[in-house]
Amino acid sequence: MKKIIALLLALLMVGAVLAACGKTADKPAATEAAATQAAATADSATADSAATVADLDKVQKAGKLIVGITDFEPMDYQKDGKWIGFDADMATKFAESLGVKVEFVEIDWDNKALELKGGSIDCVWNGMTLTPEVTSAMSCTNAYLNNAQVVVVNKNVADKYADAESCKTLSFAVESGSAGQEQAEANGFKFTEVKDQATALMEVASGTCDAAIIDSLMASAMVGEGTGYEQLTYTVALNSEEYGVGFRQGSDLTAKCNEFLAAAKADGTLKTTAEQYKVQTALIEG
Repeated sequence: MKKIIALLLALLMVGAVLAACGKTADKPAATEAAATQAAATADSATADSAATVADLDKVQKAGKLIVGITDFEPMDYQKDGKWIGFDADMATKFAESLGVKVEFVEIDWDNKALELKGGSIDCVWNGMTLTPEVTSAMSCTNAYLNNAQVVVVNKNVADKYADAESCKTLSFAVESGSAGQEQAEANGFKFTEVKDQATALMEVASGTCDAAIIDSLMASAMVGEGTGYEQLTYTVALNSEEYGVGFRQGSDLTAKCNEFLAAAKADGTLKTTAEQYKVQTALIEG
């Protein structure tokens, strides 16, 4: 009997020790979980603190603002070896407000976000449509101009293409990575990607393509009577959109540019420059 009691006591003692060990083993797991949570919180705090990119300081130290553009009249185009246009002039004025010079660099429009991220340019200021793709890849300013994507065809066939459905028989030229390409895809059009909108117009004028999709602001400046493409006209407006300026994600230059645009609107600079390039009717009021 005594042996049985002794055995039972021994088993109870072993159980107590194992239970104690189990509780002790739980503590490191809880500590590890707490440490992991603390590390995650620290990482989040670090990410938040690094969210603002000090591009203003970078630009001012370099003494220049590098602006990515394409040949896009009346926004950015060359005359006598100098870049001019509504966007080019406003970008120059913005650079001056920062106390630096402006430098324009022609880019592959399809790679604009990569150019920004890689640091080869400081901003994209080129009649850029604020599409979801653009606003998710860049830090963008408030919109400053209204726009639309329009179909450009030869005058002698314009009456045949009064709506998007009738245009589905045409072969289009569109700027690669542009809002025009997005509209071609959305409407199921057959299209060829080209370098820029100016090239798209050349494709139509030469007969290589039946039509082009370009910005309405460019169309009003470059096709029709009194232009270099008198034989062309624009018909269908496929959408409505807005222009903005793009900077790197988190760039502190975005807020500075918004301040500049607001001041330019208030003192009349925006309107005067728009009138110079005949885009005043597209200005966003308010």
